[in-house]
Amino acid sequence: MKITELLTKHTIKLQLDSQQKEAVIEELVTVLDTAGKLNDKEGYKAAVVNREKQSSTGIGEGIAIPHAKTASVKEPAIAFGRSTAGVDYESLDGQPSHLVFMIAATEGANNTHLEALSRLSTLLMREEIRKQLLEAATEDEIIEIINTHDKDDEEEEEEVKEEPAAPGKPAKILAVTACPTGIAHTFMAADALKEKAKEMGVDIKVETNGSSGIKHALTAKEIEEAPAIIVAADKQVEMERFKGKHVIEVPVTAGIRRPQELIEKAINQDAPIYKGSGGSSSKDENESSGKGRSGFYKHLMSGVSNMLPFVVGGGILVAISFFWGINSADPKDPSFNSFAAVLKGIGGDNALALIVAVLAGFIAMSIADRPGFAPGMVGGFMASAAGAGFLGGLIAGFLAGYIVVLLKKVFTFVPQSLDGIKPVLLYPLFGIFFTGIIMHYIVNTPVKMVMDGLTHWLESLGTGNLVLMGIILAGMMAIDMGGPINKAAYTFGLAMIAAGNYAPHAAIMAGGMVPPLGIALATTIFRNKFSKRDREAGITCYFMGAAFITEGAIPFAAADPLRVIPSAVIGAAVAGGLTEFFRVTLPAPHGGLFVFWVTNHPVLYIISILIGAIVTALLLGILKKPVRQEA
Repeated sequence: MKITELLTKHTIKLQLDSQQKEAVIEELVTVLDTAGKLNDKEGYKAAVVNREKQSSTGIGEGIAIPHAKTASVKEPAIAFGRSTAGVDYESLDGQPSHLVFMIAATEGANNTHLEALSRLSTLLMREEIRKQLLEAATEDEIIEIINTHDKDDEEEEEEVKEEPAAPGKPAKILAVTACPTGIAHTFMAADALKEKAKEMGVDIKVETNGSSGIKHALTAKEIEEAPAIIVAADKQVEMERFKGKHVIEVPVTAGIRRPQELIEKAINQDAPIYKGSGGSSSKDENESSGKGRSGFYKHLMSGVSNMLPFVVGGGILVAISFFWGINSADPKDPSFNSFAAVLKGIGGDNALALIVAVLAGFIAMSIADRPGFAPGMVGGFMASAAGAGFLGGLIAGFLAGYIVVLLKKVFTFVPQSLDGIKPVLLYPLFGIFFTGIIMHYIVNTPVKMVMDGLTHWLESLGTGNLVLMGIILAGMMAIDMGGPINKAAYTFGLAMIAAGNYAPHAAIMAGGMVPPLGIALATTIFRNKFSKRDREAGITCYFMGAAFITEGAIPFAAADPLRVIPSAVIGAAVAGGLTEFFRVTLPAPHGGLFVFWVTNHPVLYIISILIGAIVTALLLGILKKPVRQEA
């Protein structure tokens, strides 16, 4: 598709009336609406404004490219406005914008539309084209200029050829570019990097993560041979494949504004080595796109990271409600306080009640993008309501995500003219239906039986040996540090709190705090066993451990699992056993050291955690080998 099928005489305004960003957005939105390109003018305008809040689309060189991909767009289109005086568009270079292209993409936009939009972004990086657009006298001249430079096969011509580097020439630099919508900055950054590399005589290959998918994907062989990788992205890209390589991570706008600086850093390997976040990157070239275990881990962590704010915020609000008494939210209790009841309602009955659904929703969204979110949320909510807990939520998230991926393949027969109904009708309807049916008839009942069995087993341990129960529960918290085993123990603790048994959760919270606290202590005491970067990360672990965020230990565990995980599990188990030995009880579901005052033995509780953290630190000091310190 040609760019001028999207940019027409009816969507061009040769002289903008305003010189202010907000007013210019309104002008061009009105142009698109008048041309019949929008379903919902205000909805599209809101989407454009929300995109501007992420980062200004005034990229400099006198250009601004406001854009949005939303169901409010009837058909993909481009509006163009020109300002002789210049628009104060909060551009990255601080200069006024004279050329403003507004891109409107439908949620179901096909690849042909998106490639045309991306080519426009690339063309605007060329100074001669910008100059011609500024001097054009009529709408027809604007169209002619674009047509002259727009080539449908441009992308194929730019495909990187596999040629060995010439003797004495630096090895090929690799780059990845990505922006939230994937229709403008992604390709402008890629083009800026390629143009500058050509000027510098450097070989480069750029992978673009755009709305139409990944183009020019980096292979495992290329990654292995590259001296460094530039990642200019404002959204998540597959990073595990870069484990062990020098990686320069910057916003996508840095790829547009500072390509030479980034390329020079890559040539000189002036960047830290990426250590990964727990997934294992595949060495198989066919898996370089992030499939396999690393993909599973990425999806899981997407759910966990988005769930944590609900757990932390809700848990601490519940803990604050205990300030008026453990039962202060119960109207029948003498200590009843109406504000405490409100806090407990907000934190416990609402925020904490959403965590399984949020976990499942964001796992599904990570797998299938936005269409997976609704089926995942519904599946997670069903798992929570049925008592299938976190395990049911995990299954629901992956189930919903891959069901929607399958639906995307099934509905390829739908005509392009009806692409817009897929994300707003077909995917949510059939995604929620199939996810719900499978969860109801197949998943929930057996998973609930598993969760109940685990609960009964742990309860039987509690009656016979509280210390052993504390050791097991706390050790479970440290094994996968936020993963399914950790969440199974945490869910048990929440269930015990609901049943009025506050002892198990004291061991669980202690076990979750010890790994990051122990690692933090180790980086402070045994400085020669950790790199400068690890020691800096260790400072963060103090705060994360104190706040009961076990995930703070994950980067260390991922980099050295055979030493870090056993040390963390042993230290956590010691802390958990001590809390049960001292008969510590904890009615707060979250909060770490910030809720220690609601325990029955605050001092003994802190002592138990400190002893566990010291054990972990000592084990790390013994097991880890000294590292070569950076200059």
